[in-house]
Amino acid sequence: TVPRVLSFTCCTHDYNLKMSAISMVMFFCGVILGYNSFFVLINVMDTKGMPYRYVLIGDSDHHLHQYLQGTKKFNITQHKDENRSLADDLYKRVRILCWVMTGPQNLKKKAIYVKATWAKKCNSVLFMSSKKDKDFPTVGLDVKEGRHHLNRKTIKAFHYVFDHHLNEADWFLKADDDTYVIVDNLRWLLSTYSPDQPIFFGRKFKPFVKQ
Repeated sequence: TVPRVLSFTCCTHDYNLKMSAISMVMFFCGVILGYNSFFVLINVMDTKGMPYRYVLIGDSDHHLHQYLQGTKKFNITQHKDENRSLADDLYKRVRILCWVMTGPQNLKKKAIYVKATWAKKCNSVLFMSSKKDKDFPTVGLDVKEGRHHLNRKTIKAFHYVFDHHLNEADWFLKADDDTYVIVDNLRWLLSTYSPDQPIFFGRKFKPFVKQ
C-alpha cells in the first residue's frame, strides 16, 4: 500500500508543477500581448492627431477655439445652461488681475493655451515677457530670459502692474505659462476676505529643497 501512495503523490506533484509552468507561460504571454496592443493603439491615435499638431501656431483665437472644440473634443460652451448668477456677481465684486510670466519661446507652446482657457475668467490679464509682442500681445520687460534672471523679471513685472494697472483690480494673481487656475473658485474663496488686509493661504515650504 505504501508504494502506491508514494507513486500517486509523485504524480500529483508533477501535475501541479506542469500546471504552474503553463500558468506562468500564459501570464507572460498575456502581458506581452497587452503591452503590444496598447502600444499599437497609442501609435494609431498619435498618427490620427498628427495633421492637427501645428494648427495653433500663428493662428487666431477663433481658429484656436475651433481646434479645441473639434480636435480635442473640448466644448468651450459645455456649461452654457448652468446658472452663473453667483459667478457673474462675484466677477463684478471680486476683481482679479492675472499676470502670466512667459517668454518669446513659449508663446505658441504654452501661453496660447492659457490665453484660450482659464485666463478668460480674469477681469484683466497680462502676459509678461522679455520682449514686447504686439500680436499676442505681451508686455516687454526688457530683461534677459533664463532662470538666473527670473528675480529681476518678476520685480519688473510687479513694478509694471503697480504703475499701470493698480486701480483695475482688487487682487493680483501671478502665474506661470504652465499654470492652470480655476478662477471662479479662486474668486469665491477671496470673496470673504478684504484685499486691504494682508493674508496668507496655503502652507510654508522648506526654504531649501534639492532640485
